[in-house]
Amino acid sequence: MGKYIFVVLVVTGFALFSCKSSSERAESDRLADNAIMQQQDGTISLEVTKADTYHEIKEPESNTAEWSVVVSKSGRYDVWLSSATKDTTKLQYDNAVMLSVKDDLLEARPSVDKVIQNSIDVSYPYYKAESFLGSLYLKDTGVYSFQVISDGILPEDVKNNGNENEITRMISVSLTPAD
Repeated sequence: MGKYIFVVLVVTGFALFSCKSSSERAESDRLADNAIMQQQDGTISLEVTKADTYHEIKEPESNTAEWSVVVSKSGRYDVWLSSATKDTTKLQYDNAVMLSVKDDLLEARPSVDKVIQNSIDVSYPYYKAESFLGSLYLKDTGVYSFQVISDGILPEDVKNNGNENEITRMISVSLTPAD
C-alpha cells in the first residue's frame, strides 16, 4: 500500500511539473515570436516605432516604450540613445532617461555626443543626435524585457502634427558590445 501511494505521488508530481514547464515554455515561445532579435555582431537595436508604448499626456515623464528581446550573446554593452532634435547643442529632455532590464536600471540625462546630418531617420528641421547613456551587463542569454521611460517618447499624433514646441523626441536605443 505504501509503495502504491508513493508511486501515485511521484506520477502526480511529475504531471504537475510537466504542465507547468510546458506552459512556461509556451509563454517564452510567444514572447520570442514577437521579440527583437540580437544582430549577428551583437548589436541590439530598439526602435520606438516597434515598441509597445504608453503615453501620459499630462505627465509625459512616465511615457514608456517596451520591447521583448532575444539576447544570444551575454556580456557588457554600451547603451546609445538616438534622438531627433532641432537643437544640436542641447537635447530638450526634461528628465533623465531610464532603461530597465530585469533587475538592472540605467538612468542618465542625455547630452549630444554625435550629430548626424542628412540621416534617413529624420527630416528637416530635425537632426539626428546620438547620446551615450552608459553601459549595462547582461549575464544570461534568453528573452529579456527592455523598458525605457522618458518624456521623449511621444505619441504618433504629436510627432506627425508638426508641433512647433517639439524640439526633441526619442528615435531608438541601441546596445553595442563593449570592447
